[in-house]
Amino acid sequence: MSSLLSYKDYNGTMEYSKEDSCLYGKVIGIKSLLSYEGDSVYELEQGFKNVTDEYLADCRERNAEPEQPYEGTFHVRISPELHRNIAVYAMEHGKSLNAAVEEAIGNMVG
Repeated sequence: MSSLLSYKDYNGTMEYSKEDSCLYGKVIGIKSLLSYEGDSVYELEQGFKNVTDEYLADCRERNAEPEQPYEGTFHVRISPELHRNIAVYAMEHGKSLNAAVEEAIGNMVG
């Protein structure tokens, strides 16, 4: 089973290394490699928060914009039939295709 950590709009993984007998993870959804580890769940969570805070502080010091994990846009491939169905649904309900897709995703995971 996999779990995610969340802090300041960033997400991180929680994994176990049997060889090293430790927990480890990395911040996901950004290009920068931010990793952390710990001997307990508490230490892993603290490591995740520390590496996130350090990354944001470093960005501030460099006057750089921190990477945002989710920009709100993505590309998806679907079957032509499903594309047609969602486009017809959008037109029938006076919505844009993007609004109809956002509604469908919101109904699934929201």
